[in-house]
Amino acid sequence: MNGAESLVRTLVAGGVDVCFTNPGTSEMHFVAALDRVEGMRCVLGLFEGVVTGAADGYYRMKGTPASTLLHLGPGLANGLANLHNAKKANSGIVNIVGQHATYHIGYNAPLTSDIEGLARPMSSWVRTSPDAKSVAADGAAAIAAAKSSPPQIATLILPADTAWNEADGIALVPAETQRANYSAQAVDHAAKVLRNGGASTLLLMTGSALTEHGLALAAQIAGKTGCKVMGQTYNPRMARGKGRFAIDRIPYVIEQALPILKDFKNIVLVEANDPVAFFAYPNKPSMLKPQGCEVHRMTSGAENSVAALEALAGALHAGPTDRQPQRLVEIAKPTGALTHASIAQAIAMAIPENAIVVDESITTGRGFFPPTAAAAPHDWLQNMGGSIGFSTPVATGAAVACPDRKVICMVGDGSAMYTLQSLWTQAREGLNVVTIVFANKIYQILRGEFDGVGAGEPGQRAQDMLKIDRPDLDFVALAKGMGVPGRAVANADDFNKALAEAVAEPGPRLIEVQM
Repeated sequence: MNGAESLVRTLVAGGVDVCFTNPGTSEMHFVAALDRVEGMRCVLGLFEGVVTGAADGYYRMKGTPASTLLHLGPGLANGLANLHNAKKANSGIVNIVGQHATYHIGYNAPLTSDIEGLARPMSSWVRTSPDAKSVAADGAAAIAAAKSSPPQIATLILPADTAWNEADGIALVPAETQRANYSAQAVDHAAKVLRNGGASTLLLMTGSALTEHGLALAAQIAGKTGCKVMGQTYNPRMARGKGRFAIDRIPYVIEQALPILKDFKNIVLVEANDPVAFFAYPNKPSMLKPQGCEVHRMTSGAENSVAALEALAGALHAGPTDRQPQRLVEIAKPTGALTHASIAQAIAMAIPENAIVVDESITTGRGFFPPTAAAAPHDWLQNMGGSIGFSTPVATGAAVACPDRKVICMVGDGSAMYTLQSLWTQAREGLNVVTIVFANKIYQILRGEFDGVGAGEPGQRAQDMLKIDRPDLDFVALAKGMGVPGRAVANADDFNKALAEAVAEPGPRLIEVQM
């Protein structure tokens, strides 16, 4: 047994049985070990950003880490953007990165780089295995880090000679670190704030608090105390749809967020962070909370927020009968022109039971939340890190994690081009993903940001940096080239029909919404 095989066996024994991969020469012994070891599902991506993003989506839906296989420093570098997003989402991932043989590194071959230096900004755990006998134990430690609380991105660097030299057997993964229960003192303090604050208090939640049970508890607390419950602007995963407590998120646009938050005197954080602006803008605040508003942390990402919410509801004597009825937007199939409102209605109607919605719709999707609150029960995933090209890989990983659930991926045309190779992986694996590309032929988000930062009126050169035309992108043709059937729509009636057909059919589909 060589070092690579001992590592694969350790991964499988440790419950890491999916590997999203884009290997190179230094990883060939790991690839060969995949033939000799049963139990590892291997999913090839044609770009490392697809590989790392898929591992993020897998963790968000499965709750256990997948592994990635990347080629040396440049391969890791190609995947860093989506590792950044995964880190912000608290997703656990085990990265295996090949390295030159230890005796070859000193010759400064073309692919030689500081892999540990590249890994550290996005990885909480980094280690280079020094010899074959250390690989299994290092792999077990990486798995333990990825399964810790909060989860970590672990990067294990595997020199080629360490992979091919003789090794011992597998190593057992240490017991998983469980979420800390919660601070009873913090819960008691939050209860005091809510009793005294009432409608002037915001319960701001993210993470595990946004599960169906967590939201139900928040509904009871809100009904008892009169507090407002909101989610962060972006959240790793949120339970939504009929029968679930529907909450708003803090708007991305500062001018919309400030009026919503201006009257709160207290904010109780449940895994969430202080509400801050996404970017700095001239003459606009970075902190969105009003002056004098006090912030109280009840739980962090390492703590059991659902248990804390249960304790908080108990302290407040809040129960199911305290939940107030909600008025949701009525949804119906739209007709006529494609507008942001008609697109939102069509998607709300089309979301099937137990679907997974991955949202990178940027500007088009800002109004999607109100109508989709009345859709069939589903999970909604968002980009926590802001690095573009998140949605199609995350949708791919979510579909691998949950093959019995339909995944709907919503993405702008500019964002889609970052990791469009995801479609090829979806076709090869037969994944149930419907990709909706909103094609407005412009980086519309940047056109708004141009105004937001006070850069003036864009001239011709600036406009050329914001538009994505000349030539126009043909997403149906691009999808066909990667084995995914697609169609373009230009009105609401055709969009309704395309959505119904795509949701009903197995395997991947693409819809280009021409706006």
